[in-house]
Amino acid sequence: MRYQFILDERLGIPLPHLRLDWEEYTGEERADILLEWEEIRATIPDRILKIEEVIIEKTRQLSEEENFARSCELNNEIHELASLINDLNIWFRVQQDHDTKTHQ
Repeated sequence: MRYQFILDERLGIPLPHLRLDWEEYTGEERADILLEWEEIRATIPDRILKIEEVIIEKTRQLSEEENFARSCELNNEIHELASLINDLNIWFRVQQDHDTKTHQ
């Protein structure tokens, strides 16, 4: 197979793994890749919302936590979740950025 989508455990979504430069794929292959990516991409906003709910809960816990070590753990967990949201937002824009470049 000249391309595939492989699950990224951290992000919780499959990501494209292209073995060729984009221009080397046929028009049909590009359409297939974009269709599959668009289906995956559509799940990203819901994934982000779920992560935001976890951040809100951890922030609530942090505001009530009296143990310094646990506060540090919660803060690190919140930081990692925020980083995850940032990365998901970057992947969410991939198709949009490609469409913008294609139409220029």
